[in-house]
Amino acid sequence: MKRHELAERLLTVIEKDILPLTEKGVAAGNKVFGAAILRKSDLSLVLAETNNETENPLWHGEVHTLKRFYEMAEKPDTRDLIFLSTHEPCSMCLSAITWSGFDNFYYFFSHEDSRDAFSIPHDLKILKEVFRLEPGGYARKNAFWSSASIRELAQDADPDTRKRLASQDARIRAHYDRLSDTYQAGKDNNDIPLN
Repeated sequence: MKRHELAERLLTVIEKDILPLTEKGVAAGNKVFGAAILRKSDLSLVLAETNNETENPLWHGEVHTLKRFYEMAEKPDTRDLIFLSTHEPCSMCLSAITWSGFDNFYYFFSHEDSRDAFSIPHDLKILKEVFRLEPGGYARKNAFWSSASIRELAQDADPDTRKRLASQDARIRAHYDRLSDTYQAGKDNNDIPLN
């Protein structure tokens, strides 16, 4: 499979599977982060979830997805799976993905996007204050996993495919912009420690 084909499938999972869950989550006062798990063999969806910090501040989109995954009666081996995160994982989520045995993850929005476009600066602040890391300062390829942004995957596409992927990317970003506005307008009404 070509990298741009993986990018297209990951974008589709965000748009069709994660975003509808995130809409409900944001309506309940949660942040805009979500995640999904797919099979490497055929890119079929195993599970999609979203942030649930109003229940527990540890239920970031990625950690909540992993919680639900480990609650499944039958689950594939994580080495046979792809981990997809809507936003570049924070230090807690990076650790959770690692402890769960995934050898990969892909993300749509960067840490800087979370800070600048979504006014949620906590990921970068924790990386800087606790770990003394600048944005992107963690090892994207290491002994545990390799990671990449979906935009990186789409770079090898032909011009028509790039145009189609850019259109899908723009739709997703516009949808998240609306959800972010909703979250920001209501965040003072929840008791999430780091709004």
